[in-house]
Amino acid sequence: MHPASQLSVVVVTGAARGMGRACVERFRHEATRVLAVDLDTPTIEDTTGLACDISDPEAVRTLADQARELGAFRTLVHAAGISPTMARARRIFEVDLVGTQLLLDAFEPLAEPGSSAVCFASSAAHQVSLLGPDPTLDALIEDPTSEGFLDRAASQFDDSGLAYGWAKRGVIRAVARAAVTWGHRGGRVNSVSPGLIDTGMGRQEFEAQPIMQVMLDNTPVGRLGRADEVAAVVQFLASDEASFLSGIDVLVDGGCLEGLRELMRG
Repeated sequence: MHPASQLSVVVVTGAARGMGRACVERFRHEATRVLAVDLDTPTIEDTTGLACDISDPEAVRTLADQARELGAFRTLVHAAGISPTMARARRIFEVDLVGTQLLLDAFEPLAEPGSSAVCFASSAAHQVSLLGPDPTLDALIEDPTSEGFLDRAASQFDDSGLAYGWAKRGVIRAVARAAVTWGHRGGRVNSVSPGLIDTGMGRQEFEAQPIMQVMLDNTPVGRLGRADEVAAVVQFLASDEASFLSGIDVLVDGGCLEGLRELMRG
């Protein structure tokens, strides 16, 4: 297992703002090379900035190649994504699910003992389960790089909020599958599912969707989460202290899921 050192590389997508930026701050203070990635090149002290559209397979392959050139691959933190108010269903699946699968596939050859990935899912992925089982959609999200996937996914959803929840459920499944393939190389893969977090994207969703207030009112902790609280969980999952954790999702929502479950019981 290689130690975190100046030769080890941490890649953070969605690095310019919000939870991605909080992750950069966490890893920037470790002895690593940090590759900060966003749609436009981020300028963050003590990092190497790179622009990348994570839904573009060629751009993702180039990103993995550049990470390889910087040194021994240590960690991929994949925080980039879009939320329900930002796009329609097809684009949400393209960025949030297909983009995640592309990154996991591209970085798998870089994995070695001590390497890890942490992908951002969402509490919305857990909340769709409150609506009851849907074997058809569960089968759909198992193969996001198959031919015609985006057309099939878009045809299932008129509501971008539901599309987001299912895309993020697909992220959790992609992580579980990757834990097996990365594991053959000595790597680990996990995900985090943030709930209501006080970020610019989160505030945009809060203003547009009344259900967000209902969620907050039923969050047992009684407040919004902070980006650094999520980043702390990510840092732990990527660390050697979590060396026996792989293929899991960590729900970071202040108890909101259980609060909503109780509300539905009435």
